[in-house]
Amino acid sequence: EQGEDTYQGSGKLQGYRALITGGDSGIGRAIAIAYAKEGADVAISYLSETQDAEKTKKLVEDAGRKAILIEGDLKDESACQQAVQKTITELGGLEVLVNNAAFQLVRESIDAFSSEVWDEILRTNLYAPFYLCKAAISHLKPGASIINTVSIQGYDPSGALLPYATSKSALIGFTKAAAELAIANGVRVNAVAPGPVWTPLIPATMPEEKREKFGSNTLFGRPAQPAELAPLYVWLASPDASYVTGEVYGATGGRSPV
Repeated sequence: EQGEDTYQGSGKLQGYRALITGGDSGIGRAIAIAYAKEGADVAISYLSETQDAEKTKKLVEDAGRKAILIEGDLKDESACQQAVQKTITELGGLEVLVNNAAFQLVRESIDAFSSEVWDEILRTNLYAPFYLCKAAISHLKPGASIINTVSIQGYDPSGALLPYATSKSALIGFTKAAAELAIANGVRVNAVAPGPVWTPLIPATMPEEKREKFGSNTLFGRPAQPAELAPLYVWLASPDASYVTGEVYGATGGRSPV
């Protein structure tokens, strides 16, 4: 459930422009829908899932806001620079950068992770947010914000997700350090740390026996739906969170309060 029928906006982001990476599906799509319903125009960055991205675009437009699609591999710094530039050119500015795109793979031993997989996951989950922040910071005015999607894996890592957990742990450190630097521009940097969330990444990357039990170890006994996380991203982007920076907000179903 991504909020297309359930999320009710109240104008918290009226006139904002947001760039959301991994905006084609899952948490990214839920954020795009919520932002649009709060009054923001949205740039949706995605790797290659054009059909999914087109659906997100239509959902944003159905909420009465402008949406643009930006296809590209964010492991490449020039793709990150182009994504920021295209957002500013086509939407007229940028108030919110959401670093949400991520990749994971499950393996049962250290030597089962190839060096190529390690590199791909770290570049997607850690390098890309750095490249995007670097490209965006001079365009962000006081009151703007950067929001990173981290994970419970950054605090309570699973061996089977070694590179993913490492990348998310590092992104928590990045969030806190970047907040210290970005405040010179009046820009806030925060993160949301979900627990288990039912997104397309789960069936695509997780063995069936793990999939069947996914989220059962939370107090709710189930994974979150993406729409249940979107309000945190709305709040962090909004003026309501004007004194909030360098913070990580958990939404882990009670598993590990951050």
